[in-house]
Amino acid sequence: MKKILLLSITLFTFSQVHAQTSIFNDLLQKHVTEDGIVDYKSFKADEANLDTYISYLEKTSPANSWSDNKQKAFWINAYNAYTIKLILENYPLKSIMNIKESGKTAWKIPFAKVGGQTYTLDHIEHEILRKKLFDPRIHVGVNCASVSCPKLGNMAFTEENVDASLEKLMKEFINDTSRNKISNKKVQVSSIFDWFKEDFTKNGSLIEYLNKYSETEINKKARTNYLKYDWSLNGK
Repeated sequence: MKKILLLSITLFTFSQVHAQTSIFNDLLQKHVTEDGIVDYKSFKADEANLDTYISYLEKTSPANSWSDNKQKAFWINAYNAYTIKLILENYPLKSIMNIKESGKTAWKIPFAKVGGQTYTLDHIEHEILRKKLFDPRIHVGVNCASVSCPKLGNMAFTEENVDASLEKLMKEFINDTSRNKISNKKVQVSSIFDWFKEDFTKNGSLIEYLNKYSETEINKKARTNYLKYDWSLNGK
């Protein structure tokens, strides 16, 4: 009897996660282009559906029994949903950098509620995703709503797709000439690779990491510079 009850709870939780993630996925498909440009005006008109997904986040605590991929997908979606919500609450605006509350930047405002607890975006990114679920590709999953960010994927992450999706997004990001300029002897790359260098060099040099995805082979002695970050809103 206990096994049947446990199986029933597991199946119910599984269906709940997928049903709610589907709501967020539909919103991203509707309001985000293939290039990651967000139509915040139309998203604002659809905010009630985003609130439905956020209500699910507020009541859901990721279990330790969840796989790393399931936890990773959940927390990246939560980060992106709350970032979009923060933009919509302050829309129209030119940059997420313009959002301040009690002297705190957007990333340090405690407003993201998950499983009955309140988090900052920084806590989700640095303490949960980077520390507990380490994966350098997280940096192309979470989105800071700015032009120089890796593009916001127009799909929600799931346990099943998160690995392949992050791999695809990293490849697209590194080979995106508007965000990284790569040649054999010289690379000018996003400041993300400078700010979080320790993540990308944990198992080798930065050049080695870039070469895993770059369509242009980079000489291991290539000069590396970091591009100025454009914090303008990633909207229409």
